[in-house]
Amino acid sequence: MSQPKGTVVLAYSGGLDTSCILVWLKEQGYDVIAYLANIGQKEDFEAARKKALALGAKKVYIEDISREFVEEFIWPAVQANALYEDRYLLGTALARPCIARKLVDIAQQEGAQYVAHGATGKGNDQVRFELTCYALCPSIKVIAPWRLPEFYQRFPGRHELMDYAKKHSIPVPVTPQTPWSMDENLMHISYEAGILENPKNQAPPGLYTKTRDPATSPDTPDVLEIEFERGVPVKVTNAGDGAAHCSPLELFMYLNDVAGKHGVGRIDIVENRFVGMKSRGIYETPAGTILYHAHLDIEAFTMDREVRKIKQGLALKFAELVYNGFWHSPECEFLRQCIGRSQEAVVGTVRLSVFKGHIYILGRESPRSLYNEELVSMNVQGDYEPADATGFININSLRLKEYHRLQSKVTVKQDE
Repeated sequence: MSQPKGTVVLAYSGGLDTSCILVWLKEQGYDVIAYLANIGQKEDFEAARKKALALGAKKVYIEDISREFVEEFIWPAVQANALYEDRYLLGTALARPCIARKLVDIAQQEGAQYVAHGATGKGNDQVRFELTCYALCPSIKVIAPWRLPEFYQRFPGRHELMDYAKKHSIPVPVTPQTPWSMDENLMHISYEAGILENPKNQAPPGLYTKTRDPATSPDTPDVLEIEFERGVPVKVTNAGDGAAHCSPLELFMYLNDVAGKHGVGRIDIVENRFVGMKSRGIYETPAGTILYHAHLDIEAFTMDREVRKIKQGLALKFAELVYNGFWHSPECEFLRQCIGRSQEAVVGTVRLSVFKGHIYILGRESPRSLYNEELVSMNVQGDYEPADATGFININSLRLKEYHRLQSKVTVKQDE
């Protein structure tokens, strides 16, 4: 055992890696406080508490951060229509700063100089955790064992971790591990590594846990009405049975259930990690997928065209910053304020159908709608003079005429 080095708060999951890290940190001379975030994952939290204490943790914090995750992290992403590289709804990227914020809170509360995590040295999560920690507590020291040669050379693979666990009486799973890694929170679950590292390999049928196979999902759709205020969902009602949910957490969990039942929210992608490599990830984001499509629809209905173009550009940058771990950066805070300002008129209700892996928009209404039925009608002239379109077309065609006139001259000279 090394000389005492102080107290470290470990972001603890209860799994093999962080259990071994807990014991290893004690070997290095640290007093370890374990922190397990309840962010909506399926977990036996009391069993995890007992395990951490048995392994030598001085104290164990189990913090339910599900509600703040929805209200302070998921809702801004919904307002933004945030997608990374056109497909990824950022489930893990949004959760990490929420988890890390509480990690820093506990460290400050306990007077700990150090925090630690079990993220690998190749992934995005190490960046997301640590940028949040340094932003919120510049003096904090981060221990990342998977980046320390004395750790990763000692444990080059899972076999060495299992041997270490047996030697130190760390409970290991009695059932075979799935040949891939999983990370779950309220918004989504991700699958990667193992047999999934070959991007040609199709996901095995038994992989998905949050959504049913669309082929075996119900033959009757669920029709939902989702009400928005300032771009945030405030109520969801099932048109079939009348069930209604208004609180953010309950609303989100209900949409997870409905979408999961109908096989909505599955994607299989290759993405660009911030650290520079491509990785293959499979994701299930049930409620997030419904809200993405519903919000997209009500926003298009209520937002000015040119404002929306600018907002779309901001959303692209917002998604990139979130993915790369810069949630607490000044530029990301600025973008959240800008996007929030754009949502003031995004009010109304979207009616949609959830069925066989798909979402179908059925209709929408809003007191702030910019849609003018009389103006757009083919049967009523309204406050619009069709003859004015002639000048509009002539002005817009001028640039095209001049461009092609010049191109014709260039072509003639080249042929001579």
